[in-house]
Amino acid sequence: MLAAIRATFSLLKLRIAVAIAASALGGMAAAGGVRLSWLQIAGFAVAVLGASGAAGAFNHYYERDIDRLMRRTHSRPFAAGTFRPSLWWPAAFIVLLAISLFLAAMTGGTVAACFVFLGAFTYGVVYTVWLKRRTAWNIVVGGLAGSFAVLAGAAAVDSSLQPESLALAVVLFLWTPPHFWSLAAAKREDYREARVPMLPIVAPDHAWTLAVLAHSAALLVVSLVPLWFGAGLPYAFGAGTGGLIFLWKSIAVYRSPTKQAALANFLASLLQLALLLAGIGLDAAMHYGS
Repeated sequence: MLAAIRATFSLLKLRIAVAIAASALGGMAAAGGVRLSWLQIAGFAVAVLGASGAAGAFNHYYERDIDRLMRRTHSRPFAAGTFRPSLWWPAAFIVLLAISLFLAAMTGGTVAACFVFLGAFTYGVVYTVWLKRRTAWNIVVGGLAGSFAVLAGAAAVDSSLQPESLALAVVLFLWTPPHFWSLAAAKREDYREARVPMLPIVAPDHAWTLAVLAHSAALLVVSLVPLWFGAGLPYAFGAGTGGLIFLWKSIAVYRSPTKQAALANFLASLLQLALLLAGIGLDAAMHYGS
């Protein structure tokens, strides 16, 4: 039973799905999500979680051949043989996606559901099928998946999409490439073995580290834009502190592109996202309390 739960957890990429759902809730909070009932908010979060899980599961299914070649991924259910390939699997993922989109439409509206679909499609098809094995631009375009999650949450509150929500969507777009480039740099042997052309694999150190630094610097600047539109102190602390830590670690990678520095930057990116989303939530709670 425990093994089945672990396999399902891995199959749906629930760590990523939770981050995507949290990003959607962040977009919702930035747009004034207190206008929605707790039932609507919870239902929409589950919808985003399900859609992201469906896309993640398809990613496992489609990439089972290269997952077997990478130490980081060789134990995934399809790569390890825990689940056997069958056309029933993609059919099940489509059903899960359809149910999730229906729930998203019922709790957040049609526009929000469209953004949920675009996020799942971007990760499951555009990134996984079309780009990942072909170009170093794979995760740059794939970063739109997180942006669509933010826009989905914001559209569930206000389909006109306010500047604060758009700024946060840009932040997620800028966050994704340096996050995954840092991971790829820390796991270079895996990506070389699988022949996945992530930027640190195909570009010299000075090029990919400069790209990471440029993204983290731009991310910090854009993350402060909501302050112009009335975001409060909790948001300023979360965005500023997280952004500065990420920038500091990116500078360290640029100066010394070692595996240890790349892994530290990968962890800093996770901290940045956590602090940013916490700041959004606390700021929204303060506005609601006042």
